[in-house]
Amino acid sequence: MNLRHTMKGRRTVTAVAIATVLLLTVAGCGGGGDDDSSAKNDSSSAPSSKSVEPDGNDGKQETDSPAGESVLAEVKGDNLTLKVTSAVRDGGGFVTVEGTVTNNGSRSWVAADWRGDERELSNNGGSVAGASLVDQAGKKKYLILRDTQGRCLCTRFTGALVQGASADWFAQFPAPPEGTTSVDFQVGSMPPATIELSEDE
Repeated sequence: MNLRHTMKGRRTVTAVAIATVLLLTVAGCGGGGDDDSSAKNDSSSAPSSKSVEPDGNDGKQETDSPAGESVLAEVKGDNLTLKVTSAVRDGGGFVTVEGTVTNNGSRSWVAADWRGDERELSNNGGSVAGASLVDQAGKKKYLILRDTQGRCLCTRFTGALVQGASADWFAQFPAPPEGTTSVDFQVGSMPPATIELSEDE
């Protein structure tokens, strides 16, 4: 009888010990899980970097221009829209002007009258070779830079620009004096576009 009670007591103590260990283990695991879930809740309740606009486009801007592109000037003529997006004075003593041209007409456009009247520039084909910068204050006109073979440091368009299409262009000129901050860009029969010059960073 004593042996039976002793064995029964040992079994009870062992069962209680195992139950206690299991309980502590479960509590320990549960605590870790709660920390993880609270961390998840914290992260999910934090403001998201992706904002949702009322129109449902998830904050994405739908533009034809690259993000951050500024327009210094825009002129229209001959069923074309000319935009100047950059005019940077470089350390090498020249100015690089960049932009886009869009064909708003009903026919394809070829930049024939943009290549200029000079015989030296005639081999540039459809290009921005005839462009110039005019410093109104200094009363000076700057023609496009070219190499020894008469090739302009500018965009040469390949083929025609179809209706509704746009094309990027660039042109390089000698830099006006440091004090000149504003010039007129002119090409072909387009109206002059007054642009501000910025310094290369």
